[in-house]
Amino acid sequence: MRRRDFIRLLGTAMSPWPLAARAQQERMRRIGVLMSRPVDDPESLLNITAFVQGLQEAGWTVGRNVRIDYRWNASDPERMRTGAMELIALSPEVILVNSGVVTGVLLQTTRTVPVVFVTAIDPVGAGLVASLARPGGNATGFAAHDFSLATKLLELLKEIAPRVARVGVLRDPTVPAGSAPYSAIHSAASSFRVEVGPIDTRDIGELERAITAFAERPNGGLILVAPFFATRSRDLIITLAARHRLPAIYPSRIFVAAGGLASYGAVTTDQYQLAASYVARILKGEKPADLPVQASSKFETVINLNTAKALGLEVPPLLLARADEVIE
Repeated sequence: MRRRDFIRLLGTAMSPWPLAARAQQERMRRIGVLMSRPVDDPESLLNITAFVQGLQEAGWTVGRNVRIDYRWNASDPERMRTGAMELIALSPEVILVNSGVVTGVLLQTTRTVPVVFVTAIDPVGAGLVASLARPGGNATGFAAHDFSLATKLLELLKEIAPRVARVGVLRDPTVPAGSAPYSAIHSAASSFRVEVGPIDTRDIGELERAITAFAERPNGGLILVAPFFATRSRDLIITLAARHRLPAIYPSRIFVAAGGLASYGAVTTDQYQLAASYVARILKGEKPADLPVQASSKFETVINLNTAKALGLEVPPLLLARADEVIE
């Protein structure tokens, strides 16, 4: 989808309809969307398009019987809180949120407005829900994956760069989405004959210094398990990996499309379509507390062949054949 077409799609949620036409329509319902990424982020365009299409399949058409209010670029705690308060002031019947971190901030603002999250990692450990089967509060949604699947990232790194003997795991230790996957990778390190250590990503300066220091020794590789912070620092992380010739594996296709080496992770557009079905059920009267949190069932492996060649890596033919997408 072209950016101008997407902006036009968003605009339909806010364009006033003639009074006579509106009177013939169903009662207009209101949905809020709180996104950590900017409106022109390519991943945002794909995901929100999938969400709107999912709503249409469930009988909710933007501009006819539903209105969507967006708040974008909630990429730090202050912006998250501001966006959350602005949306709540509009009295939405449900709010869609694009990460567990943002959901946590939103739940500090409201415990009454229904919330549907996507791509959350370990929502129980993060305190977003009481349990996966019975969320129990005003939030439910879709988990990116079980954090134990982080070992798949290590497996992919060793398959694409078998000489790697040291692995730096980029994480945010202050959130479950960073600490739990790191623990899983660390536990699996011996079976892959690698040394694993953390690289904390709480701020950009710390990140750059840590990667530079890590690269001083040979046979290193990187795994990213802190996608929320890294989304804001995506270009820097990819640049540092290329500068220091470090093979790096990411949990989302968006990094590979921007020049990263390879990724393994949930198909996010699928989660947004599924989230639309939950939003539709809530609009019809169901409660988040009764809707179980679901895990991703669709995953994809993406490889950037240009980046592999720049790093001097020969991707095994079987891995290329197995990949869902190869960027050349």
